[in-house]
Amino acid sequence: MAARNTARKRAFQILFEGDQRGADVLTVLADWIRLSRSDTRQPPVSEYTMQLVEGYAQYAKRIDELIAQYAVGWTLDRMPVVDRNILRLGAYELIWVDETPDAVVLDEMVQLAKEFSTDESPSFVNGLLGRLKELKPSLRRD
Repeated sequence: MAARNTARKRAFQILFEGDQRGADVLTVLADWIRLSRSDTRQPPVSEYTMQLVEGYAQYAKRIDELIAQYAVGWTLDRMPVVDRNILRLGAYELIWVDETPDAVVLDEMVQLAKEFSTDESPSFVNGLLGRLKELKPSLRRD
């Protein structure tokens, strides 16, 4: 499972970079893959990282709608960029990746928030993703 943990962390970093640069996440993903092939100091981009980023990109508009709808007291653009991208990744994996248990998704996203964000972020991420988990059957749209 350490490989999946690393894949999630890299997917989060790609989403974060895309958000910061105002770039499409698929372009950032392609940059990461190209760099990992040309620079031996760069770790390879795993298949699961690619699946997460590509999956997020497919549902990005719907994911942002859900986050905006259920983030009490926060608009998407006012939300800390780290939290916003952890939530984006978590919402994708929680709602559209059936083979990953919901509890694993929540735990992994809370861990990312602990590592990369503020002291308040883990409870915010856990609360919002927990709400999406409860509503999951009614949220999934293609």
